[in-house]
Amino acid sequence: MLTLTDLFCGAGGSSTGAINVPGVQVRMAANHTRHAIDTHQANHPDTDHDCADLSQVEPRRYPTTDILWASPECTNHSNAKGVARDHGEWDNGLFAADGTNETAIRSRATMWDVPRFAEVHQYRAIIVENVVESRWWGPKSNRGAVHDAWLATMKAWGYDHRVVYLNSMHAAAYGRGAAQSRDRKYDVFWRSGDRAPDFDKWLRPAAECPTHGRVRAIQGWKTTKLCSPLKPWGKYGARNQYQWRCPQTSCRNAVIEPAVRAAAEIVDWSRPAVAIKDRADRRMRALEPETMRRIRAGFEQFHRPYLVPVEGRDGKQPFPIDHPMRTCSTRNETGLALPPYMVELRGGSSSHRAITEPLATVCAGGNHHGVVTAPDMILPYYSSTTATQEAHRPLPTVTTVDRCAALYGGSVTSAEDMRFRMLEPEEYKAAMEFPADYILTPNDKRTKVEMLGNAVTPNAARDLVAMVTEALTGEALEPAAG
Repeated sequence: MLTLTDLFCGAGGSSTGAINVPGVQVRMAANHTRHAIDTHQANHPDTDHDCADLSQVEPRRYPTTDILWASPECTNHSNAKGVARDHGEWDNGLFAADGTNETAIRSRATMWDVPRFAEVHQYRAIIVENVVESRWWGPKSNRGAVHDAWLATMKAWGYDHRVVYLNSMHAAAYGRGAAQSRDRKYDVFWRSGDRAPDFDKWLRPAAECPTHGRVRAIQGWKTTKLCSPLKPWGKYGARNQYQWRCPQTSCRNAVIEPAVRAAAEIVDWSRPAVAIKDRADRRMRALEPETMRRIRAGFEQFHRPYLVPVEGRDGKQPFPIDHPMRTCSTRNETGLALPPYMVELRGGSSSHRAITEPLATVCAGGNHHGVVTAPDMILPYYSSTTATQEAHRPLPTVTTVDRCAALYGGSVTSAEDMRFRMLEPEEYKAAMEFPADYILTPNDKRTKVEMLGNAVTPNAARDLVAMVTEALTGEALEPAAG
């Protein structure tokens, strides 16, 4: 049995993922907020808990365990609060310049609790989770210098290291991935001289290459001023720092897309939603102009109906309604669908996305996601199905039930006809890949969303803990079929 300490445990995503690995027990969990400890204790009653400011805790107060998972405060490293992070608080000497948020300085300093605990307990393996921007922790004049000093301190205490940049929707090695796009940085440490984890085995998702078929993808890093294949840093995506590529050179390492789960899986379509044009009649607050702009942008991109082949032969693809219809056979084998889509209400790199894509990152600052749906419509279904989405996008993994080719949708004439509602905490919980019966102890929606936004996705913790467990025990663990 391997034991694990979970520092800055939050809502318990890291612990929940860890105990999905056979032979791992969470011995100790600590956090500074009472609602986080209450939630963690409700779901992990066999774990010892401490509600404390960890920067003030003497490490010997806690038991020594085999593994340390730590998730130091992250929002003051990132742009999640809507403002660019200024890491130059020390430019004027020992004291912060006027106007500097000293709380932000202190929150970033929680990173130093990791080597402080490592010095005392000499954990056999350590995983530190944070936002990708934590790589550039340091003054404006020397970006990343404090991060590098932190890393050097960990190495001084006898650890080897490798950084992992992982999007939670791709963490599907030991089970399914999350139904949201969530980039995070994971620093993995193990004692110098011990066996290193097998990163290639656990962190290369399966994907389809047009030339080579099913392969295990590799990260293809772009070459920029701050990023290169020799110094990787960043997020996933065509507009970001890396993409997944085929490992074979004969296709020139083609860009490929791992299969991901759709946001449609986590949305409870049985919940009522009011047409935007009817909100005033229901005495509901009008949507903000910027929100309506995003809804109309999504409507313009996604409102066109498309035709869907519903008979089961390979090679049948959906196509827009304004394209010529394919050859009609003697069977009724074509359905009509209008996809719903997601609206992102604050900031971010996009304003809307198809419902067949993973949910945008759930963040702690509030409920930022709306679901825009069309009035009810039923798509005919027959003997078998093909996965569908907008014809111009790569085929995703779309879950269907019983041979059903039905997609939620309907016919509308304007964006104002669309039905709109906010996502609920239970849907965010599902997007984070928490179990359906996971208990969130706060009574108010805002705190629940905040906790989830700060949480580690259990599936990412599961895969990383499985990776280090295999290295520590020497016993092979079999990744999920993919």
